[in-house]
Amino acid sequence: MSAPSSDPDFPDTSPSLPRIAWMTVAMLAPVALLNYLDRQMLAAMKTSMMADIPDIASRENWGFMLGSFKWVYAVLSPIGGYIADRYSRRLVIVSSLFVWSAVTWVTGYVTTYDGLVATRALMGISEAFYIPAALALITDFHRGSTRSRAVGIHQTGIYAGLILGGFAGHVADAPDLGWRFAFQACGLVGVVYAIPLLLVLRDPPVRESEREHRGASMGSALGELARNRDFLLLVIYFTLPAMAGWVVKDWMPDILKERFGLTQGNAGVYAVLPVQIASLVGVVFGGWMADMGMRRSDRGRIFVSAVGMILFLPALFGVGLSEHLGLAVAFLILYGIGWGFFDCNNMPILSQIVPPDRRATGYGVMNLVSISCGGFADWGFGALRDRHMPLSVIFGVFALIALVSVAVVLAIRPKPELTANAQQKE
Repeated sequence: MSAPSSDPDFPDTSPSLPRIAWMTVAMLAPVALLNYLDRQMLAAMKTSMMADIPDIASRENWGFMLGSFKWVYAVLSPIGGYIADRYSRRLVIVSSLFVWSAVTWVTGYVTTYDGLVATRALMGISEAFYIPAALALITDFHRGSTRSRAVGIHQTGIYAGLILGGFAGHVADAPDLGWRFAFQACGLVGVVYAIPLLLVLRDPPVRESEREHRGASMGSALGELARNRDFLLLVIYFTLPAMAGWVVKDWMPDILKERFGLTQGNAGVYAVLPVQIASLVGVVFGGWMADMGMRRSDRGRIFVSAVGMILFLPALFGVGLSEHLGLAVAFLILYGIGWGFFDCNNMPILSQIVPPDRRATGYGVMNLVSISCGGFADWGFGALRDRHMPLSVIFGVFALIALVSVAVVLAIRPKPELTANAQQKE
């Protein structure tokens, strides 16, 4: 294994650095699990929550409630990223986990639609600070030759959370438990886990040259990103597939329940389990492929991500057209593999075009655009379904958007000074 000092991102030559790097991933993966478990439970327990809170009234209102989380999350993501770039990524992560877990716990007590919208908006405030800081911290510790794998392992926590969330419909259906218990229990777990996370997690050492950049204003940081052609392309690329991604996450249990006459619990499992297991395989295999590809070309990660988008095309068309549950699940599996290839490479590609002291801010901007559009996709999908728009038309449009995404990512040009170390073998 090459010495840590060979990478300019790491001034510390301590031999313990690789151990700390992987421990950071191990500590953050459960946080990622909780982050997405809290979100997926909502989709899986929709029927019970609408029955218990009748003033939700329509799917359009449900979609607006889902959007309220995303819009707040999106607007605050660049701010969360900037704070993580300028101050302590560790403290941003721990604070975010503690606050969103407390709000998750409170969600178990809401009794009105307005209260549900308010708690989702508060969740957006707290969760906006996590992902940019966490992924930036991982790429701080992991040199180019392990970046995609490290990010991929972190993302497996996300898929594990989505998988567990898919079973929440069974919890909601259980007479002795219910949807309120699910939120209260998950919130308590997150609050407790924040304590060991605070004690164990560490910020990486900061180079002297980076201290100067950390004093830059948010305006200058955003201005620098706005002048970066490749960053703007990455923002577009990060956004286009996410519109379909959010609809699949938030609406697929309801789609399968209605289309194939499933119970709420079974619909949640069929909608979530195949996709997320496939995505888990996709991030691990896609991360390995991308890291291996970087030994041959500085566009290795870009090529692997583009393959994921190509898999989206038949998958999304198939989901929209399938009239049999087994066939729909097969296309969802194909979609999940493609999503995994895409998901494990976004931050590593960002690291090839943006310097370390701008990465969390950059990812925050990516979240701003992507999740804002995802919120409108959720809201719009609910409105279109209320007006009986065929699923084949909606998912056909998503498939064409994925095709455009392939052209966008292939137009990104990595910066040689930021990718030279990515091709080193450890």
